[in-house]
Amino acid sequence: MIKLAYCNVENLDLKKAYNLVSRNRQEKIDFYRFEKDKKLSAGAYLLLKKLLSDANIKSPVFKTGKYGKAYISNFENIYFNLSHSSKIVLCAISDKEVGVDVEYIDPAIDLNIAKNYFYNTEYENIMNAKNRPDEFFKYWVLKESYMKYTGLGMNLKLDSFEIIIEDEIKLKNDKDNLKFNLFHIKNYKIGTASHYDVPDLIEYNVDELLKS
Repeated sequence: MIKLAYCNVENLDLKKAYNLVSRNRQEKIDFYRFEKDKKLSAGAYLLLKKLLSDANIKSPVFKTGKYGKAYISNFENIYFNLSHSSKIVLCAISDKEVGVDVEYIDPAIDLNIAKNYFYNTEYENIMNAKNRPDEFFKYWVLKESYMKYTGLGMNLKLDSFEIIIEDEIKLKNDKDNLKFNLFHIKNYKIGTASHYDVPDLIEYNVDELLKS
């Protein structure tokens, strides 16, 4: 089982959202200086809350692993992962481990990031692409989703593994038979790493999140 959803939180009513999140999440929201970041933090939590509620997961207890990945401690076989970028929040829930990433496609991205930190063949494929920024962010969201899947996050070096984008997306020398999915919505790329092919990407609006 896997469910993947996103929401544009640009028009989120922050006051209403603030009152619907946990105290811990309110403290995280308070930490941010800019309203955009506050909306992303609140929206990500509300999207997760919506997906968990739809899956009949009540009163989850959130804890954090060694490298910072959050998990639910009072339900077995329920995993989730969150991401956000610009105006979009993204969430996946599954009965197996999962990692997700969303990124705004910045046409001015410094491709030296790929040269210095990506696997060599990944960088070569980016430089040979007709649309280099678009290709860069394909690799970025897939690599980031895998790093989040492992629970290591940025503790796993970007050039320590290779993502192969062909008819089927895969991890070179993969021993876990992982499934990778890539989506494009407007000016964003979305990547997932899990044990499932993701059947579809669900869009929610902010009003639906405020009812969760």
